Order: sequence, then C-alpha cells, then structure tokens
Amino acid sequence: MELRHLRYFVAVAEAENVLRAATQKLHVSQPAVSRQIRDLEDELGVQLFERTGKAVKLTDAGFLFLKEARAILERTDEAVRNVRDFAQAGETELHVGYSLTPSGISRRPVKQSYTLVIR
Repeated sequence: MELRHLRYFVAVAEAENVLRAATQKLHVSQPAVSRQIRDLEDELGVQLFERTGKAVKLTDAGFLFLKEARAILERTDEAVRNVRDFAQAGETELHVGYSLTPSGISRRPVKQSYTLVIR
C-alpha cells in the first residue's frame, strides 16, 4: 500500500464520484483512479465503496478506513513539514556549561563546557 492509494481513496470518498475525484481533485485519468481503488480493496480484502452507476458510497468498512487514511495522511504531512522546517533552520547550536561547585567558582583551573551541534 502506498500513500497514493490513500490519497486517491480519500479524494473519491469526499467527492462520492470517481470521475470528479480524478479530474477535479487528483488531476489524473478516471481509469487510473478506479484501478488504484480496486487494487486497494484487493489488498485489504474488503469492499470500501458501493458502486451505483457513476456515484460511489462508502461501506461501513470504507467509513472506518477513511478515518484511518485521513489520520495517516495528516501525520505524513506533519512529518514533512517538520523536516522542512528543520532543514530551513540550518545549523543549530546549543552550548551547555556547568560549574563544579555550587558557588560557581571552580577549585580547579579547568572549566568544563560542552557543545551540541544539531545538523
């Protein structure tokens, strides 16, 4: 199963029409979307849509899968945003230092300092 299957499934479920989902939401051909939906149903071993003419209606299994598919796609989008935000922030440094005594005055001339560089 690929994210494309989930995106196509959600688009068809929301449009309640394969042709409309294909042309207006996904910008691909209707046969390609139909094929992906059939492949998804075959892989899951369950019918996700009831087909009546040109319209489609979610089955009970389809409603459950729609909730799960949306959650997966939302989490995937969030992960992509997080990585892009991280990449745009560039190199980030965190300097951590500490004193060997509570007063801050070291009895030894050695000052300890650590640097954490996140790349």
